[in-house]
Formats: sequence, structure tokens, C-alpha cells
Amino acid sequence: MTEPQTPAVAWEELDELYRHTILDHYKNPRNREALAHPDAQARGYNPFCGDEVKLAFAVRGGRVQQVSAQSQGCAICQASASLMSEMLKGTRTDKLRWFAERFRELMRGKGLSAEERHVFGDVEALAGVAQFPIRIKCALLAWSTLDEAMDDYEARHKT
Repeated sequence: MTEPQTPAVAWEELDELYRHTILDHYKNPRNREALAHPDAQARGYNPFCGDEVKLAFAVRGGRVQQVSAQSQGCAICQASASLMSEMLKGTRTDKLRWFAERFRELMRGKGLSAEERHVFGDVEALAGVAQFPIRIKCALLAWSTLDEAMDDYEARHKT
């Protein structure tokens, strides 16, 4: 028994939705305001293309309360930072490294489960970047910077 085929039109509509999401976050990036007193911060930079992400977040009660994601560079880099910043709000700090690793897997072509789709939300719009190996680093820069920010957070909050 074969599975029903999804009409090509549905894939084209989904592709258009994803493109719209990426362009929206590029043109209207979220959470660009600097934080006065972050609990963690890091800067990611790709010297080959000039993409840059400055990430900072404030934590209250073990959850990310505020996020600042200042980025410059290509549309993919800036959209990725903006989408990530939206996703991080309210997230427990002990989940942040898992999110970064799971995003790396998404860039290697591994899809998201239904539960992960719910958690990642619009971030899934970046999944199509995996088809363009030269652009993967653009999408990953914000998430690598998140790992560095977690290093900073853990260094500041050693018990």
C-alpha cells in the first residue's frame, strides 16, 4: 500500500510561506534592543562573509526572560537570529544547548517530529536552507553563538 501523495501545489504554498517568514524576520527582525544587564552574552562572526550575531539574554527563575539578538549580514543569518530569539523567550536554560544541537541536525536534513515542530514553530522555515550547503553556515551562526552564550552563562553561574 502506498502513502497518499501530497499535491505539488501544497509544497509550493508551504515553500512560499517559509520564504515569507524568512523575509519577514529579515526585514523586521525581532528582539534587537540591547539588554542593560544580561546574564549571558556572546558574539559570533563569520570572517568569510561578514555575518555577525551579538546575542544576550536575561534569566529569571531558570528561564530566558529577555533576549537581544543583534545581527548583520545576509538575510538568512539575520532571519535565523530573529527566529531563534523569539523561540528562546520563556525557555528553560537547561534546554538551550539541546535546541542548538537539534537545529544543527535540522541543517543536516533531519526533519522535526510533531512535538519538535510545536516547540520550534516558525524556526522550521529555515529547514530549506539545508538544500543549499553554502548557506548553512549563515543559518547556523546564531545557534553557534547561543552555545557560546551558554558557556558565558555557565561560567557566570557556577555553583
